[in-house]
Amino acid sequence: MAGLVSLPACAQIELPRTAPTAGRDSGKPEPGALVRNAPLELRADLRARILTASQGGSTLRTYSIAIGQPKYPTPPGIYMIRKIVWNPSWKPPPGSDWAKGKTEKGPGDPGNPMKVVKIFFKEPDYYIHGTDDIESLGGAESHGCLRMDPGEVADLAKMVMEHGGEPRGENWFWRVIHFRRQEQVVYIDEPVSLVISD
Repeated sequence: MAGLVSLPACAQIELPRTAPTAGRDSGKPEPGALVRNAPLELRADLRARILTASQGGSTLRTYSIAIGQPKYPTPPGIYMIRKIVWNPSWKPPPGSDWAKGKTEKGPGDPGNPMKVVKIFFKEPDYYIHGTDDIESLGGAESHGCLRMDPGEVADLAKMVMEHGGEPRGENWFWRVIHFRRQEQVVYIDEPVSLVISD
């Protein structure tokens, strides 16, 4: 297992593992190979406020999330994740009452409410993102997005990249985490599904 990279605000990121079977071809599938080859599926349960990552019917991980407030609900539906932005900037949404008087924040700015990564599911306005307001997790506190712990959203983004045909090496993640002022956009070759249910 690769090492951990420290993140400010209570998070650690586990870097992707190298495949232990790389370069081997025995001619028949190994136990569990069908599960490993099944697509990654994400499901957000708005009532339970839990996001589940599963593959081949097996749960890989579950995460606590914050969902949209009643005034700004998270839209239920079936979505495909095609884009991830590491170290995202933040711009106040035009015409939003709640964002009046707020100013744009660049990548890595301490006042930026987008922590670590944004995983878009309904562009341009809806995404999964890290938050420093950890106490909001489990509540209906956002403006329509799904909020997560910064370390957990980084874990999820790496999983989506790996299963979506865009894996990166340990050095790439190290640079992303240590050069917080540089936004990195990743387009997913094999989009990952996200089902959001009430």
